[in-house]
Formats: sequence, C-alpha cells, structure tokens
Amino acid sequence: MKSWEGSAGVCINKYGEILMVLQGTEDEEKLWAVPAGGKETGETFDQCCIREVLEETGYEVEIVRQLFMKTGLISGVKVKVQYFEIKVTGGDSQIQDPDGLIHEIAWKKVSEMSEADFGFKEDREFLMKFSVSLQA
Repeated sequence: MKSWEGSAGVCINKYGEILMVLQGTEDEEKLWAVPAGGKETGETFDQCCIREVLEETGYEVEIVRQLFMKTGLISGVKVKVQYFEIKVTGGDSQIQDPDGLIHEIAWKKVSEMSEADFGFKEDREFLMKFSVSLQA
C-alpha cells in the first residue's frame, strides 16, 4: 500500500488567531488549512514543518512542541501527518509555494469559521480547543 508522510504547523497569535492558508488547485474549491505538506527524502517531521511553513507563508518558525500524529487512509493512500505547535521567529507574510497551491495567507479566528471553510474538516474542533486552551 502506498504511503505519504508530512507535517503541519499550528501557530496562534496574541489575538487567538491561527495562521492559515487558502489552498487548492485551480479546478478545486479553495479551502483553509494550517500550513502543511509532505516530507522530502531524508527530512525529519520537524524539518518538514519548518520548510513547509516558510514555503507556504513566508514566516520563519521554530517548533514549540509536538501536538499529535494524524493517521488515516485517503484514496487508498496511508497518510501520517505530525502536527506541531510553532511560533513565528521572523520573515514576512509571502507565498513562496513551489506547488502553486496556496492562494492566500491569513490569521483567522477558528470560532468565526464554519466547518465548510476547512479543507480538513476534522481539524476545526481541535483548532478551536487548542486556541482556547492557549488563551486560558
């Protein structure tokens, strides 16, 4: 069975907003997600997360901590994505995605977004709880 591994970065600013990207191909509906992408050969999950966030948002980040591993089966492909809490250490909001799938970068309040806004519907509940827990 084919497999795919990647990383996702979850970054929350002082206003409780999460760094998100609007993504999709020209033919698809564009939906919001946290910056994420696939591991390259020889890359660790940490390195993948840092690279993907830079490519998709222009922000330099560092890993704060591992959050969880999301696993599943998508279109017959075994998927494993490591989620990290990250913090911005530099850079500017700028799309540099070599795949051309990112259309916008924004800080969003998850509580103001519907499930339909998300590319990965299952992430909404976690992101809401996570943003609330950091503000408590």
